[in-house]
Amino acid sequence: MRVRRLGFTIRVIYALCLIGATINHIRAVAAHGWLPAYLPQATAAYWASLTFLDPLVAALLFIRPRAGIAATLAIILSDVMHNLWFAATYSHSTSIPRAVATNRFLLSQIGFLLFVALTAPIAWRELSEELDSRRIQ
Repeated sequence: MRVRRLGFTIRVIYALCLIGATINHIRAVAAHGWLPAYLPQATAAYWASLTFLDPLVAALLFIRPRAGIAATLAIILSDVMHNLWFAATYSHSTSIPRAVATNRFLLSQIGFLLFVALTAPIAWRELSEELDSRRIQ
């Protein structure tokens, strides 16, 4: 029973982080518009899409938990990869490590990626055990 609660708690944490990210995206859109001209179009479109994808995935974590876990990992992995590329390409810093180390949003995304990568197997396993116990009954 303890594992099931832990897996559910992990999904709640994912959902809260995704809702927090949604709020950040909404604030960015309110301040700069949907597709700011000063950004590469693909970057602007990707970041704008997260305004919708993040809350959708947060809901999936409870409606279709396996799809939600996989989508959470896909979103945070693609977000970190994109933002590292963006920092390396467009940073005014003299070094990429410095550009990353001074960007609190990127650091928090990397932290969330590590958390998801380490805990997704636990949340996934909980769902497998739940399905197995239903089949036995």
